[in-house]
Amino acid sequence: MAKEDEKKESGDWKEFFWNPRTHELLGRTASSWGLILLFYLVFYTFLAGMFCLTMYVMLLTLDDYKPTWQDRLATPGMMIRPKGEALEITYSIDQTESWDTYVQALENFLAPYNNSQQAMNNDDCPQDKYFIQEDSGEVRNNPKRSCQFNRTILEDCSGLTDRTYGYQDGKPCVLIKLNRVIGMTPGKRGENNNIQAPFVTCGAKRYKAGDEWKEDSDSIGEIAYFPPNGSFNLMYYPYYGKRAQVNYSQPLVAVKFTNITLNMDVNVECKINSLTTNNNTQISERDKFAGRVSFKLRINKA
Repeated sequence: MAKEDEKKESGDWKEFFWNPRTHELLGRTASSWGLILLFYLVFYTFLAGMFCLTMYVMLLTLDDYKPTWQDRLATPGMMIRPKGEALEITYSIDQTESWDTYVQALENFLAPYNNSQQAMNNDDCPQDKYFIQEDSGEVRNNPKRSCQFNRTILEDCSGLTDRTYGYQDGKPCVLIKLNRVIGMTPGKRGENNNIQAPFVTCGAKRYKAGDEWKEDSDSIGEIAYFPPNGSFNLMYYPYYGKRAQVNYSQPLVAVKFTNITLNMDVNVECKINSLTTNNNTQISERDKFAGRVSFKLRINKA
């Protein structure tokens, strides 16, 4: 009796998979399978069409050259080169391999700023005024031109007169760049209606040691800026975006520490000054990342 039940169950399973009497596969006839497959084909085609339509409508609202909405900080951030690990530059003067990586990083970073390449790609613009390139109504004035930033502007930190950027002598150079913000026209209008370009100042950073606040003012020594006033010239603004300004060369400021104290950690903070953006937002003292960059510098010598 048990064997007959097993045969019956086996037959039922086989008949469910394919029933030769009704010509059903998995309980459905060919017409039934055709209708359900047609339904899902139409259903998923409709969903794909709706997705493509919404994506198309959304793309129509976007500008290829400028973000529709800019929700980034009104005050741009700053960054240094070489960055080092965790924004720390540590090396030993007597160990070439310890500072050679920093030198090579600066050399690679400044390669596009060679005078010959800048003359080939960019314009020799009049200084101390914005390089505004307006569109003609709906007609795009693209690609837009960019101003030259020649490597020689960095003088002692250009790597042309000193291939080690001062690292071999314990007088390292650090390059500072201001993050790009499309349409920003930095600078502050003075009493004579002249616009003062934003400039960089560096000094000892205050830090907390235990219950006390300290700073390394006596250890940081003298600082030299290149260009001499440490400014980002107005001719590099406004920035119109990577796609509109293909050859845009981001302006730099070089900071050279000429007599920093050796064999100790020195906490440095560089900040941008005289920066008034389009919406007149000043640098917030509460935001430690806006308009400033902090790093640690340690130079060891036996």
